[in-house]
Amino acid sequence: MSKFRIEIKWAIIFSLATLLWMAFEKSMGWHDVLIEKHAIYTNFFAIIAITVYVLALLDKRKVDYKGKMNWKQGFISGIILSVIISLLSPVTQYITSTFITPEYFTNIIKFAVDSGKMTQEAAENYFSLKSYVIQSVFGALTMGIVTSAIVAFFVKKQ
Repeated sequence: MSKFRIEIKWAIIFSLATLLWMAFEKSMGWHDVLIEKHAIYTNFFAIIAITVYVLALLDKRKVDYKGKMNWKQGFISGIILSVIISLLSPVTQYITSTFITPEYFTNIIKFAVDSGKMTQEAAENYFSLKSYVIQSVFGALTMGIVTSAIVAFFVKKQ
């Protein structure tokens, strides 16, 4: 486990950043009164996510590779980081939907149905803890791997 201590540290930081972002979204009204804006504004979290990946790979380069890291080393570290984040994401999703914004699913279902975007049944299936846990696990893996490939290119140093 000590071999992956940097990835574990940054995965925890990423998860905490996610929880803080969810609290921020809630405080901005994007989970209730301004829910129609949520799909747009939630994408700004990508700035935070990319920043965490950059800082994680820079930390890995400095500590484990003595200031020098090739693309492959950075990419592998990013994949490990992504896997750990995806393993933590069900807990993050549970905390978000249970403690931070327990009314979110009710609000988004109502919005999706009232705006004609989805049927009641489709909205209830899509906007549920189970669905969001699955989406967060696979989203963390896919977006994390893509982000890792790009960030590793920019933080490599021979």
